[in-house]
Amino acid sequence: MGSPRAYIANGNYFIVGGQLAYVAEVGETLKAPNGESDARLRLIYANGTESNLLRRSLQRALYKDDAGRRLTDTDMGPLFGDAPEPDDIESGTIYVLRSLSPHPFVTEHRELIHKIGVTGGKVETRIAGAAKDATYLLADVEIVATYKLHNLNRTRLENLFHRLFGAAQIDLTIEDRFGNPVKPREWFLVPLHVIDEAVERIRNGSITEVIYDTKTARLVGVP
Repeated sequence: MGSPRAYIANGNYFIVGGQLAYVAEVGETLKAPNGESDARLRLIYANGTESNLLRRSLQRALYKDDAGRRLTDTDMGPLFGDAPEPDDIESGTIYVLRSLSPHPFVTEHRELIHKIGVTGGKVETRIAGAAKDATYLLADVEIVATYKLHNLNRTRLENLFHRLFGAAQIDLTIEDRFGNPVKPREWFLVPLHVIDEAVERIRNGSITEVIYDTKTARLVGVP
């Protein structure tokens, strides 16, 4: 089984059977009935289910599936590293917030202005006290979307969103509780359905193939 897509290691992502599967753990090597080596895998699927499939069973499934492929062959780069780092989270949530600020600019564009973040805990806990925090425009916020993902690096994922939507970052300065000017980050003038698409592309590994076009408010192919 020398095909690159059938090489299976800890940290790999695969598309198999139409689903995104992440190899969270490769167990100890064991002998298959035919004498060849095998191992039990801990697979996590995009829908949150898990499986303890044998490695050779996954290899056979990849061979039989014409659309099956190993996503880590593409440059998924710093987001999906195979070496654990301090900021890695086994299960995290991407959250999208909408501001309830009475600021004129926010009021005018409220349906398009969104804050994107990542947390390993509860989103509700993360946004508690938003009205007193300049990060949240000193106003309450509403959660408009959440997405559960496995084994990601929080900082790198947030940086990815900043790179993707950087050109659409709002240019807004507000005063904090002490009268100091603050320019909040992570707020973008991006439609929610485009954020939906971006998250799906993160899941299927195609996020590196697109950029955000501010003129059309769409994700378009990299020139």
